[in-house]
Amino acid sequence: MARPPVSPDNASTDTAGDRAGEGGNRAGVVVGADRGGPGNPGAEPGTDAQRALSDYIRDPDHAPAPAGIEARRLKVYRELFFNNLQSMLAGNFPVIHRILTTPSDDDRWTPLIRDFYREHPSRTPLFTELAREFLRYLQHRADTARGDPPWLPELAHYEWVELALQISENVADAPGQTPGPTRAGIVAGEPLTRVALRLSALAWPFAYHWPVHRLAPDHLPEFPPAEPTFLLLQRDAAGTVHFQQLNALTFRLLDRIEQAPGLLAHTLLHELAEEARASSVAAFIDQGTAMLQQLCDAGVVIAMPASRDESPGNRP
Repeated sequence: MARPPVSPDNASTDTAGDRAGEGGNRAGVVVGADRGGPGNPGAEPGTDAQRALSDYIRDPDHAPAPAGIEARRLKVYRELFFNNLQSMLAGNFPVIHRILTTPSDDDRWTPLIRDFYREHPSRTPLFTELAREFLRYLQHRADTARGDPPWLPELAHYEWVELALQISENVADAPGQTPGPTRAGIVAGEPLTRVALRLSALAWPFAYHWPVHRLAPDHLPEFPPAEPTFLLLQRDAAGTVHFQQLNALTFRLLDRIEQAPGLLAHTLLHELAEEARASSVAAFIDQGTAMLQQLCDAGVVIAMPASRDESPGNRP
C-alpha cells in the first residue's frame, strides 16, 4: 500500500477508493449516467424511450415528459427514485444530513440531492459506490461557487471513508489475523537497524483542514483552526471501523511509513529527529520506539525483522 495518506484538499477520492475495492448490488438507474444522443445506431430497441424516461425522472422541470405514460405514474416514478436516492445518501452521510436539515424549516439537504441527481455524470451503477459518486460531485461543486459551506467536501470525505474501509477487501493485516513475525521485530528486542516497517492495509491516516470529527448542527466554526486535524481510521477483526485523533508527530511517522513501506525503524526515527530538530536525538529515538511499539501492538504498523540485505551493516 505504497500511497500517502489522503488529504482531501490535494488528493482525489480514487486514493482511498482504490483501497475499498469494487463490488455490490447494481442499481436500476444510474444517477446522471451518460445519456448519449438520440438516434444512436447501435442502441437497442426501446433505448430512446428509456433515456427519455430517465431524463424526465432526473429533471422534470426541464426535460419533457415521455409520451405514452400517464402523469400519475410518472409522479410515482419520480418520487420513488428520488426518495430512495436521498434515503441512501442520508444513511451514508448522517452528519451532513443532520446539519443541512437543521433547523427543520431550512432544508438545504433536499435541494443539494436534487442538484446531484440532475447534474452528476456517475461513473458506476453500483449501490456501494453511490456515496463515492456524491463525494466526487461535492468536490467538483466546491469549485463552482454554489454557496456550500466550506467544510462540506471534507466532512463528506470523512463520512465516506468509513464506508470505504468497511467494504475494503484488504484483510491480511487485520489485528489477530496475521501470523508469524509481523509484530515480533520490536517486541522481541531486535535492534532498530534490523526492523522493517509497513502500514497495515486496514489502517488509514488522513489530514483535514477542518475538525471534521467534531462538526455538528451546534458546532460549525466559521474558519478552520490554525492546525490541521489528523485522524486514523482502523478496521478491527470484527469489521468495525474505529477513529482516533493523532498528534502531528504520529501522523508524520505513519505518513513516512506509508510512503516508504519496508523502511527501517532506525532510519525512520533518525529522519524524524532531524526534521524535528530534536535537542536530544537519543531521547527522541527512545520516545519514537515506544510510539512504534504501541502502534505495532494495535496492529496499525506491521514490524518485521529486516532481511540481511536491508540491514545497514550488510550494504555494500
